[in-house]
Amino acid sequence: MSNSTSVDLPPSLNLPPHLSAQKYFLVCTLTVAAWDTLVLSPRTWRLMKTGEWPVLKILFHFLRVFMPVEFTIVAVAFFDTKWSQATCQHFFLFEPICTAILLAATSAVHVIRTHAIYDKSRPVLIGMSSLFALQIVVTAVCCGFYRSVPLDVGQGCIAGPKHNWVGIYWLAPTLLYTASFALAMRRSIVSLQLKPLSPWKLMLRDGLNLYGAIWGVNMINMLFWFIMKPTGIDDPIKTIVTSMAAVLTTSMSLRIILNVRGSLKSGGVFTGGTASSGHSSSRTTHVISTRSGGHQSSQAAHTYNLEDMRTTKPEPEWPEPGADNKVIAIDGAQLDPNGVRITVDREVGYDQYHHTK
Repeated sequence: MSNSTSVDLPPSLNLPPHLSAQKYFLVCTLTVAAWDTLVLSPRTWRLMKTGEWPVLKILFHFLRVFMPVEFTIVAVAFFDTKWSQATCQHFFLFEPICTAILLAATSAVHVIRTHAIYDKSRPVLIGMSSLFALQIVVTAVCCGFYRSVPLDVGQGCIAGPKHNWVGIYWLAPTLLYTASFALAMRRSIVSLQLKPLSPWKLMLRDGLNLYGAIWGVNMINMLFWFIMKPTGIDDPIKTIVTSMAAVLTTSMSLRIILNVRGSLKSGGVFTGGTASSGHSSSRTTHVISTRSGGHQSSQAAHTYNLEDMRTTKPEPEWPEPGADNKVIAIDGAQLDPNGVRITVDREVGYDQYHHTK
């Protein structure tokens, strides 16, 4: 006959299943945040040394500091076994307010970058700015409808929603990231008509994997907010994925900034070419004619291109009837059918240059 003894665990160890899962998720979130901070340090330093300070660069360095600081403080409150509910009542709004600021900064990155890859399109700017303004208002209002989850002493301090509709706090930025992903995808598909690429190269060139990762993690977060049913007021199942969603959104947005080739001013440029062509081209035509008095040159018109001018040997000088009354027309009206027309074609393609990140 065996005797069975029961051991009473302290509240810090006797955790409900959903609360235990949230603690594991937060540990994973902190791991991702620490890894991201270390991996991006060299590229952050190189970006810091550049002379200009456009908006994207300022947002990059803000997110680099703000995100790890926020979730380090949140982790201390969540894992500290000495936090009481009285203390938590003065602190629980810290995470929703700081996360709203974090999401506003990452969404600003998407607005600026999407506007840039569409060649400063005004309709795109209006649409993305409207979603951004909606997000600011919604997240600010929803911060007033959070509460402290009533956990036992030693189980930590976390914030939870008072009502199910508070999930629009995450719905608003998810709509913006969905629009950003769709617009980036459409821009890349259109560029294939100008320069065919494999899906893998296209994804890496335009950072579609970054937009897709942001959209995916936020959609999963939405499923937890609006589908999962808590077992009681102390069940934090709705907020299990929120910390991971915020950290991954920030991490991928930082890489969207680093994926910009060239200057970050005005959001950079689209690496696949302009909206009308896959490469930028220009044509300049110059007409040069000379005349002296009533005498006109009888030479036939000639057309040169830039490559001919570089490779051919210099021809003898043109005879000049006189030095007086010379007329030179450059890009003007057609003065004389007997003249010299020089057409310069310049084509600049992305693949002609070596780009470094």
